[in-house]
Amino acid sequence: MPLLEHLKELRGRLIRSVIAIAVGFLIAYFRADWLFAALTWPLHAAAHGKTVLLIGTGVGEAFFTKMKVALIAGLFIASPVVFYEIWKFIAPGLYESERRMALPFVLFATIFFLAGGYFCWAVVFKIGYAFFLDQYASIGVTPTLRISEYLAFSAKLLIAFAITFEMPIFAFFLTRLGLIDYRMMIKYFRYAVLAIFVVAVALTPPDMVSPFLLAAPLLALYGLSVLVAYFFRARQSPAEGVAGAG
Repeated sequence: MPLLEHLKELRGRLIRSVIAIAVGFLIAYFRADWLFAALTWPLHAAAHGKTVLLIGTGVGEAFFTKMKVALIAGLFIASPVVFYEIWKFIAPGLYESERRMALPFVLFATIFFLAGGYFCWAVVFKIGYAFFLDQYASIGVTPTLRISEYLAFSAKLLIAFAITFEMPIFAFFLTRLGLIDYRMMIKYFRYAVLAIFVVAVALTPPDMVSPFLLAAPLLALYGLSVLVAYFFRARQSPAEGVAGAG
């Protein structure tokens, strides 16, 4: 298609994705109180009974906090639609056999996206918040946190982990399409490490701990991606050999 047609197609996909996120936002808004309580649970769990105060300093801060929480949840709710629209946008450039991977792509991309968010909420938040609260305790100060700042910090980490957990999925499909293989990923491992730390710094709040909390699982995910590429090639090699012999 001409460039303008591609741009029109992209606009349509973006509009449908935004509509899906808006629907997810409306669904989540009615449970915003429960969602905010769930979002703050790791902070209170990391406190181990110590006093941690969440405060609001603006008239409408509580309302806008609920809106932001619902928007974040709406993104997770709408993720299957968003991944489907991404697939439909790139599908015209694929072969017919490759287009049949739409359902597995949407399914596993959604699962890993949700798993990344859950891992951040259940594991990373506890470790990170425990560290930060210990720093308050070391100087004898009771932590009093603005809800807007807490939400901004948490949202960046949640979305960063959700996105980076997509790495094995994209490794599988790029391997399936023949664009990468495990040898290439091993060869460029040192560059991948550098890129991972750059991405971790860019996606996380400006502190000394968050980048490492993101970089560590990213490195593990890169290793998993290498294994995914390797085992896929290992399974395909006999079939390719038979096809070549035939």
